[in-house]
Amino acid sequence: MTRKQGKDLDRKKFYADPVIVTTIVVLIVFLTLFILYPLAILLVDSFVTGEGFTLNVFRRVLAMPSFRKAITNTLRVGFLVGIMSAAIGLLFAYVEEYVQLKTKVLEGLFKVISLLPVVSPPFVLSLSMIMLFGKAGIITRYLLHIYENNVYGFWGIAIVQTLTFFPVCYMMMKGLLRNIDPSLEEAARDMGASRFKVFSTVTLPLILPGLGNAFLVTFIESIADFANPMIIGGSYDTLATSIYLQITGAYDKEGASAMAVVLLTITLLMFIVQKYYLEAKSTATLTGKASRQRMLITDKSVTRPLTAFCLLVASFVVLMYICVPLGALFRTWGYDFHLTFKWFGLVFTRYKGLKAFKDSFLLSLIASPITALFSMIISYLVVKRNFRSKGFIEAVSMLAMAVPGTVLGVGYIRGFSAGVFRTGFLQSLYGTGALLVIVFIVRSLPTGTRSGISALRQIDKSIEESAYDMGADSFTVFMTVTLPLIKDSFLSGLVTAFVRSITAISAIILLVTPKYLLITVQINEFAEKGSYGIACAFATILIIITYSAVALMNLFIKRFGTSREIKEA
Repeated sequence: MTRKQGKDLDRKKFYADPVIVTTIVVLIVFLTLFILYPLAILLVDSFVTGEGFTLNVFRRVLAMPSFRKAITNTLRVGFLVGIMSAAIGLLFAYVEEYVQLKTKVLEGLFKVISLLPVVSPPFVLSLSMIMLFGKAGIITRYLLHIYENNVYGFWGIAIVQTLTFFPVCYMMMKGLLRNIDPSLEEAARDMGASRFKVFSTVTLPLILPGLGNAFLVTFIESIADFANPMIIGGSYDTLATSIYLQITGAYDKEGASAMAVVLLTITLLMFIVQKYYLEAKSTATLTGKASRQRMLITDKSVTRPLTAFCLLVASFVVLMYICVPLGALFRTWGYDFHLTFKWFGLVFTRYKGLKAFKDSFLLSLIASPITALFSMIISYLVVKRNFRSKGFIEAVSMLAMAVPGTVLGVGYIRGFSAGVFRTGFLQSLYGTGALLVIVFIVRSLPTGTRSGISALRQIDKSIEESAYDMGADSFTVFMTVTLPLIKDSFLSGLVTAFVRSITAISAIILLVTPKYLLITVQINEFAEKGSYGIACAFATILIIITYSAVALMNLFIKRFGTSREIKEA
C-alpha cells in the first residue's frame, strides 16, 4: 500500500466516525458564531454605515483629540510595563535558578507571587496602591506626612500593571533558564570571563527570543487591561477605558466599534509576532533539558544584592495584597483604624452580596467544566487527528487570547443586539446568563487548549492505537484512554477556567444586565465611588473563594491525579 493510499484509508476511517465528525461540526459552529462573528461585526460597523462602505467612522474617531491621546497613553504604558515586567521577571528567575538561596522564605515568596495574580481579581493592586499611596494612604499620609499625593495616572497604572504581570514573565523565564546547558556557561568561566560577561555574551543571547516573547505577552496584557486603568487611571485614559466610556457615556456604538478595531489590530499584530516568530525561535534556541545540575552562585557580592532586591519586591507585592482584607476590617481607611466587621455585614445585607456571589459562582461553575472539556477535545483533535479544518479550529480557539475583553464585549453587543441575527435564538441570547457563560468559555479556552496540547504531545500514540485495534471508537478511546492520562491538565484547566471566569470583568462589564449581579462588577462600581471598605470586603471574599478552588484542585490532583507509573509509561 502506498503512502497516498494509506492517507486516503485513514481519511475514510476518520470521516466514517460520526462522533468525530459531529464534534468537529459543533466546534466549528461554536467558534465561528462566538469568536469570528462578533469580530466580523465590529469590522462591518466600522466600515459600513447607512451611506454604504465608508471610512467616515474612522475619520471621525481619529479626529478626536481624546482618542489620539488614548492611543499614545496606551502604547506608552504598554512599552514601559513590558520592559519593566520582563526585566524584573528575568531577575527573579535568574535568582531562583542561578543563585544559592540560604533561606526557604524567599523560595516560598516566589511561589506565592507567581500564584497571586492568577487567583486574584485583576484590580486588587489598584485598590491597594490607592490605600497605601493615595491622599489617605498609610505610607504617604501617616508615615511620610504627604497630604496631597496623586497616585492616579501614568505612573499609578504602570506600577500596578508591572506588579500584576511580572510574575507571568518570571514563570516564562524560569523555564528557559532551567533548560540552558550549564557547560556552555562554565566553559566561558573557565576561559576567565566574569559572571557579568558570561551573562551578557552566553546566557542573554540564548534567552533573548524568550525575553522578547515575555515582553510581548506583557505588552498585550497591559494594553488590553481595563480594570486597573479604570480604577487608578484617573483622567489618564487608555484605549480599553475609552471604548467603555464611548458606549456607556457617549452612547456611540459605531465609534466604539472603530476604537475596538484599532485596539484589536494592535494586539493581533503583537500576538502574531509573539506566537509565530518569537515562540518558534525560542524553541529552536533551547533544545531539551540541561545535561547536568548547575553549580549555583555563592559569591556574596552577587547573592546579597540580588536576593535583597527580590525580597524587597516580593514583600511589597504581598503587602499590597494584605491591604485588601485590612481595608475591609477598618471602619474608615485613612481616618479610623478601629477594627470592625460592618463592611462584611453590609455586603450581605444592603448591597446584595449573596446574590452577587451566587450569580458569579453559578455562572462560573457552569462555564468551567464546559471550557475544560472543549479545551481537551480541541487539543485532542489538534494533536492526534489530521483533517482539513484542524488549522482553523486551532487558530480560532487561540485567537481569543489576543482579543481584549472590552473589544469582545463590544463585538457581542453589536453582534447579538443589532447584528445579522436580529431575531431568533441567537438574538435572544443577549442579556441572558447563557451569553455570560459563553463569554467565560471563550475567554478561558486558549489557556486550557495550550495546557491540553502540551500534555497530549507527551502521550505515545501506540497507547491509543492499541485501543483502536481492539475495536474501540473515537469517543471510547478519548474517554477511557486519553482523558485519564491527561486528567491533571483537565482538572487544572477546569479550575483555571473557574478562577478566570469568577474574576473576569473587562469582557462582561458591557454585557451584564440588572438581572445578574457579578462580584467583579460590584467591586469596580464601589471602587470608582471611593467606597473602599465595601470594595475590599467583596474582593476579600472573592480571593478566599479562588484560593479555596485552587487548593482543592491541588489536593485532588495530589490524591487522585495521574500516577507516576502511568506518566513514565
